[in-house]
Amino acid sequence: MSTPTHNYNSPLSERYASKEMQFIFSPDKKFRTWRRLWIALAETEMELGLSQDGKPVITQEMIDELKAHETDINYDIARAKEKEVRHDVMSHVYAYGQQCPKAAGIIHLGATSCYVGDNTDLILMTEALSLLRGKLINVIAKLAEFAEEWKAQPTLGFTHFQPAQPTTVGKRACLWIQEFLLDLEDVDHVLSTMKLLGSKGTTGTQASFLELFDGNHETVEKIDPLIAKKMGFSDCYPVSGQTYSRKVDTRILHVLAQIAASAHKLSNDIRLLQHLKEVEEPFEKQQIGSSAMAYKRNPMRSERIASLARFVMADALNPAITSATQWFERTLDDSANKRLSVAEGFLAADGILDLCLNVSDGLKVYPKVIEKRLMSELPFMATENILMDAVKRGGNRQILHEKIRELSMIAGANVKEKGEENNLLDLIAADSAFQMSKEELAQAMEPARYVGRSLEQTEGFLRDVVRPLLEKNKEVLGIEAQICV
Repeated sequence: MSTPTHNYNSPLSERYASKEMQFIFSPDKKFRTWRRLWIALAETEMELGLSQDGKPVITQEMIDELKAHETDINYDIARAKEKEVRHDVMSHVYAYGQQCPKAAGIIHLGATSCYVGDNTDLILMTEALSLLRGKLINVIAKLAEFAEEWKAQPTLGFTHFQPAQPTTVGKRACLWIQEFLLDLEDVDHVLSTMKLLGSKGTTGTQASFLELFDGNHETVEKIDPLIAKKMGFSDCYPVSGQTYSRKVDTRILHVLAQIAASAHKLSNDIRLLQHLKEVEEPFEKQQIGSSAMAYKRNPMRSERIASLARFVMADALNPAITSATQWFERTLDDSANKRLSVAEGFLAADGILDLCLNVSDGLKVYPKVIEKRLMSELPFMATENILMDAVKRGGNRQILHEKIRELSMIAGANVKEKGEENNLLDLIAADSAFQMSKEELAQAMEPARYVGRSLEQTEGFLRDVVRPLLEKNKEVLGIEAQICV
């Protein structure tokens, strides 16, 4: 815990998000990226032969000067200037110029504030998505290990959280993996379509650059591709107003919301299983579950996943509304909202995946409890097989079906009203219509007979889908989550 201060500190930074994600959305990362963009613009203009009266406007000496001060930002000068001019971009243009007197006059030449602001946002979101992608793959890897270990362990299935046909612990984990695989497909799609704004000017027409290059359209058309390449992108959006379409933010935060939904589903299942004492999230030796009830082992990490996930899912509405309410070529009612919704959406999603990684890496399974609950319900589920066997012995299917229904009601009442064990098999054995002994009935109580293809589905899914994906992305495996609380 850090020393308390008199200022508000976001819990996303204090408790949840990783240092890597915090750096991506830090002021220092932003302003360094601004300088990289100014260098890319100046280099592009020089390479395209920007000149006046036959003399180059930008020289290699200017570029070298800009590069020499790309990272040593004089924040004190920028802060002082911003108090005077009330404009963050121009204050940093001024501060950069103070360090680069030879290049001061050509910094930001032809550009608008959105050249650095919007391009930086796109660069940071791309980096942040890549970071989340790596963590998502590691969550999938940990859950795959869990599924492999428990692929053959029969467990009671639930529909509507009511006892249903058995499955296996590993097959259930595959359901969690499938959710995250769908999210990974969305992340990869968005990453593959990310572009820069480029340098489009005040209303997206590139009029300022047309003026700089004496009306040469062919030269101006080369500006965006060159800038994109220098910044590590394949392309820029071909048309825009002053800003890139805010639908891009909507698309990205929708992906974050989908990751949050998958994590929420995982956390819900674990919380319910922990209540049943079948599966538990990690619980450390000195961990305290409750300040009042010392015996408790609360699923606090899974609860935190659910809590943060709700924030991310609700946060995704912000860019959708912002995108819908943009006017013509530019308004500024997006700015404050973007500063909050985009950064905090990523920080929260990062915290969620770290928690998922931590939880999935240390799940504890209790087979004896699982078996006891399964066996208490299995007599009901075995009745179809018992019915078939009894009919083979000469019984009437309709009469026996009604008898099983009646006896099941009696056994259910014994369990729910009297708190007794499920005695359905005893009741069936005592009924001569079935012509089956209790020993013969017990043969129908092998759990593996009722899990269908759970084992085979799990093995096939891991073999054909998950492991090839992990092999393809093995360079990002091995991430270890650090959680603060």
